[in-house]
Amino acid sequence: MPEFTLRKTLTFIEEIQHENGPKPDRPRVRAAVLALVKNPFAGTYQDDLQSAMDDLKPLGLMMTDKLIGILGGIENVDGYGKAALAGEAGELEHTALWHVPGGYAMRERLGEAKAIVPSAMKVGGPGTRIDVPLGHINAAYVRSHFDAMEVGVPDGPRADELLFALAMSKGPRIHNRMGGLAVDDVEGVDGLR
Repeated sequence: MPEFTLRKTLTFIEEIQHENGPKPDRPRVRAAVLALVKNPFAGTYQDDLQSAMDDLKPLGLMMTDKLIGILGGIENVDGYGKAALAGEAGELEHTALWHVPGGYAMRERLGEAKAIVPSAMKVGGPGTRIDVPLGHINAAYVRSHFDAMEVGVPDGPRADELLFALAMSKGPRIHNRMGGLAVDDVEGVDGLR
């Protein structure tokens, strides 16, 4: 069982009050929780990585619970996404460890979330920024919720660390007007429409 020792977590909250045009009825809120953990695979090659995803599930659930609390409850969450960043001694495949624990934690806690959780991955050193893609929780074709939240940590990830990020949003982009599937028309059957 690999050790993903947690060094620290960080929380980011954005309340977008205005974006040109008329003042919106309510702000768009985006929030992210990041975790820096020791990468037990740094500097080595391991054939089997999949089994290590189970070890990260408690971290995914803890981060998800924090996000839901920040946004004021499940009923306020309508967008989500995840990202992972490996330090220089890691490899891109190490960031893929976050697919199940990050994505399924959010879907489990949100209950009826049907859409795939958008994801981004990369390798970089301390201070590297990453965009966490965001999409609607029930339908991938809802254009009003296509977005990203840029996050990063000044002192991480270190060479032997992984940075895991989860993000959630409340509301569409301010003044979205690119058409596509409207939130009110979502069927939520297949995660697409």
